[in-house]
Amino acid sequence: MAQYENAKQVFESPKLKDVVKSHKLVAILPFQVTLSYKKQPKNFDLDANKQKEKTMAASIQSSMYTFLLRKAQNYTVEFQDVEKTNILLKKKGLTDSLDLLTKDEIAKALGVDAVISGKYENEQSRSEAGAIVTTVLFGGLGSKTGSGALTMTINEGSNGDLIWRFFKSMNDGVFSSSDELIDRMMRKVSRNFPYTK
Repeated sequence: MAQYENAKQVFESPKLKDVVKSHKLVAILPFQVTLSYKKQPKNFDLDANKQKEKTMAASIQSSMYTFLLRKAQNYTVEFQDVEKTNILLKKKGLTDSLDLLTKDEIAKALGVDAVISGKYENEQSRSEAGAIVTTVLFGGLGSKTGSGALTMTINEGSNGDLIWRFFKSMNDGVFSSSDELIDRMMRKVSRNFPYTK
């Protein structure tokens, strides 16, 4: 796996340790997903691509929730059910305008002490089909289809301050699912995750 891993950066606010002590409930927002192509596919459809980004944003959010839930006993906080998070955002008409709101406004709307949000950017350099064929033919880890970068942040709910940020760039093999992507990222995050007991 090592040859597929690239840069990693972690930022921790000097106030982090004190601030997280008061957190009890944390929400995970849908991730911002950007899917781009080095060479645009022949039958590229912008709307379909936007839909794919939206679907992936929700599935990364739900994969992260599942991952944290599976290890709930290791954390000092509870994580709001992502379904509840999304329903509250929808009810308040915020689903499509998250990038126009401050993190404290979002936290207030959700009734949580902090919010986890993130970005996943992926640039495809080869077709996924081509990469899958290569994987099937040559076995092993799968061939590189592009490059991706995942950023995960935690913002304090009362004032919106950024208290923790994790950035990881990675060369993508074929991820069979967002679960696999999150699983791999969270294994890297877990050593630095501020809510770990």
